[in-house]
Formats: sequence, C-alpha cells, structure tokens
Amino acid sequence: MSQIVVSPLSRIAELAVRHKAREMITLMAEKQDFHRPAVISADRHLKLGVNDITFAGTGDLIAPQERHVLEIIAFARAWDQSAPLLIHCWMGVSRSPAAALIASLAVAPGDDDEALALRLRAASPYATPNSRLIEIGDSLLSRGGRLTAAVKAIGRGADADGNAPFVLTVPIVADHP
Repeated sequence: MSQIVVSPLSRIAELAVRHKAREMITLMAEKQDFHRPAVISADRHLKLGVNDITFAGTGDLIAPQERHVLEIIAFARAWDQSAPLLIHCWMGVSRSPAAALIASLAVAPGDDDEALALRLRAASPYATPNSRLIEIGDSLLSRGGRLTAAVKAIGRGADADGNAPFVLTVPIVADHP
C-alpha cells in the first residue's frame, strides 16, 4: 500500500522528514506564507490558494473550484508512489483530508468509496473533509455520488486542535492512471 500523510501546517517539516516524503500538496489561503520543507522537491510541490469554505467565495475568500480539484487529480496521478505524498492545509482537518480522498481515488479508481471513507475515519477521528472539494472530486472522478455519500456517512469528525496528523493508506494499483 502507498501512503498519504495528512498534516497541519505546523508539522509539515517534521512529517516530511519522518515519512521521507518528496512530494507535497498545499491547500492554504492565497496570501498565507510558509516555507516548503527542504526535502520536498520544488517541482513536485502543488500549492493551491484556496480557503476552507463550502460556498462561493466573497471578497478575499477563494472557494474550492473545479480547477483546484483537477490540479489535485493530475498531481496525484503523476505521483510515483515510491514515497508517501504529504498533503496539508492549516489544521489538517478539512481541506487536506478531502484532497487525500481525491488523490487516493485518482490513483486507485477501483477502490470502494465507503471503504476509503472508513479508512479515513479509522486514521483520523477528527477529519471533516471539505464538502465542496468532495462534491467536485466526486463529479470529476465519475464516482456517481458514492464519494459524497460515503463522506456524509462517516459524519463530522470530533473537535480538533489542529495537531493530529494521520496517514491514509492507498491500495497499490497495477494500472496506475
């Protein structure tokens, strides 16, 4: 099995080194500044300027859009899976778990949506995947509503303090897209 490490911003360097990650997806507000861990290759770092909202953005807020999810899918499909993929947002609770589910299905489309959502819940009692990202991912990955339903079925995660990284396992697929 491959692994996706989901992290809050505050722990990305530690987790990148510990898990030997070389690739990373960042989902942060457009103007949020941070330092990419040195072990992450600059050309294998996808930074998406998106806020953790589920409605159309207003003012400076940028809601997840189809283009963001398309970039997650393309990036995940280019991931060679020889080392874990690190995905993070501010707290590691909403945007990054949603992106982890999308990335997982992008590389393992034969995975069962319900089983994937249950693996997420087992890995993190705190994860509450961003519903807008999930709905867009469901559509773009042709899941027919199964991903959205599976995430709704596991419900909202427990209250979190933003310091609960986790690892989501991804089945190895011989026919990697």
